Amino acid sequence: MKISIVIPARLQSTRLPEKMLADIHRKPLIVRTYEQARQSRLAEDVVVATDSQKILDALSTWKCNAVLTPEDIPSGSDRIAYVARDMDADVIINVQGDEPLIPPEMIDAAIEPFLNDANLECTTLVQKTDVSDQAEILNPNVVKVVVDRNMNAMYFSRSPIPYTRNQIKDHYYYRHIGLYGYKRETLMAFADWPKSNLERIESLEQLRLLENGISIRCIETALTSHAVDTLEDLEKVRQMFQVS
Repeated sequence: MKISIVIPARLQSTRLPEKMLADIHRKPLIVRTYEQARQSRLAEDVVVATDSQKILDALSTWKCNAVLTPEDIPSGSDRIAYVARDMDADVIINVQGDEPLIPPEMIDAAIEPFLNDANLECTTLVQKTDVSDQAEILNPNVVKVVVDRNMNAMYFSRSPIPYTRNQIKDHYYYRHIGLYGYKRETLMAFADWPKSNLERIESLEQLRLLENGISIRCIETALTSHAVDTLEDLEKVRQMFQVS
């Protein structure tokens, strides 16, 4: 089974313009993410899918594999699918481009279930969040997920789910981590489907999979990463690289 990592990387970013090219100790952020992904034990190769010649040139300078895609692709997974059509991989792993400190073990955690279950269609990562952390639970930028007894996703939402009508002491939430593994044919089907109703409402592309009957296996992890969304995030990551 061949496993490939594809990293979507758009030039424009609302909160931090051109963040993929932000300098982190003499290397662009996207190069740092690429180098972390290369440390995966289970993936054979890594490629960046970008809409920008500037990003492509920066990656070329550091000898990173990259493919230029059209600018008008609606989501990261659609951008990955565009590149994956010409790849011979059996499983495609979606690693976000703004994760310069992502532990390679997190990537491998999304890959391992495919090695043991030939029928698996999609994987993603989740992390337990204590019910007392109300700031995170109520934050619409923190996506929550509820799962069934087999750890398959039942629903993803920006709202707190499940709603706690009764006080239950041992209750917890699952926070979604936006790293995905796709069987190649599942990813191709995803790209061919139109945006789904729930996807438009919540602005969560994974709901397109659920609405079309695709099971998403959720893998619990205790590991953490540090995505760069703001200038404050960038400064924190720079300090972490300096310490390491």
